[in-house]
Amino acid sequence: MEHHDTSLRTVAITAIAPLAWGTTYIVTAELLPPDRPLFAAAARALPAGLALLAWRRTLPHGGWWWRAGLLGLVNIGLFFPLLFIGAYHLPGGLAATIQATSPLAVIVLAWLLLRERPGTARILGSVIGLTGVGLLVLRAGAGADLVGLLGAFGSVAISALGFVLVKRWAPPVDMVTLVSWQLVAGGLVLVPVAAVVEGPPPALDVPAALGFTWLVVAGTAVAYVAWFHGLNRMPAGATALVGLLNPVVGTALGVAVAGEAFGWPQAIGTALVLGGVLAGQPAVAARFRAGRGPRTETVRGPREVTSPAGKAA
Repeated sequence: MEHHDTSLRTVAITAIAPLAWGTTYIVTAELLPPDRPLFAAAARALPAGLALLAWRRTLPHGGWWWRAGLLGLVNIGLFFPLLFIGAYHLPGGLAATIQATSPLAVIVLAWLLLRERPGTARILGSVIGLTGVGLLVLRAGAGADLVGLLGAFGSVAISALGFVLVKRWAPPVDMVTLVSWQLVAGGLVLVPVAAVVEGPPPALDVPAALGFTWLVVAGTAVAYVAWFHGLNRMPAGATALVGLLNPVVGTALGVAVAGEAFGWPQAIGTALVLGGVLAGQPAVAARFRAGRGPRTETVRGPREVTSPAGKAA
């Protein structure tokens, strides 16, 4: 029996990640050097990973050397470049829409690999949330190209696989340490690939330096620790639904910074996204309806993921 914590506090901590990730599109478009997805991915991953690793001072052992390497390749080394390819080649709203399909991909893979039954609440939450995301990005002139679409859909598939593998393998360390392993492994893969494919690093002006600082600190180190905190405690499908907050932030920044349209469709879409996230968290929804309720739910599934200290950082 696995005890899943779907309390409001856990959901709120997990939500830090998609709220930070929602800034990626506008930061990439407005601040970063153009057309350098591999450099952007490496510069985002490796500094954050080395800083967290220096803080925790814990290396993998035994079979976790190859597992950490594989998770780093999937969650960072492949995901980051694909994400930036989508961000460079697609309008922010369209990229966010595609990313919002991630909950369905995670639910399917969690069912296949973890035998985690999605349940009516999570399926309903996914449908409601996706409908809301579609309304959020109803705007004229949203163009797309094949490279951007392949990058965006590829990032969804690869990240879903990585998140489910984290749940399946039950890491023996706290989440900060696990994130540091993945960021370093992924970053070490990205640096030589970026050098060969894109050439020497570009010169960075002040806006680009500020953009990378934000992505490294808030969008990577803080966000990934918060995300895996939730993944460690919540069902994979319920965690993925929280990620629907990503396009809400992307849309809000698009309106505030890029002057994108916002009307009744977007307002209704925001409400549907938030409703979908809530609908996919049965325990949280029950607490709102009753004004009280249990802070945990017990379901049948794989063994609980814990750290030696008994909880993740």
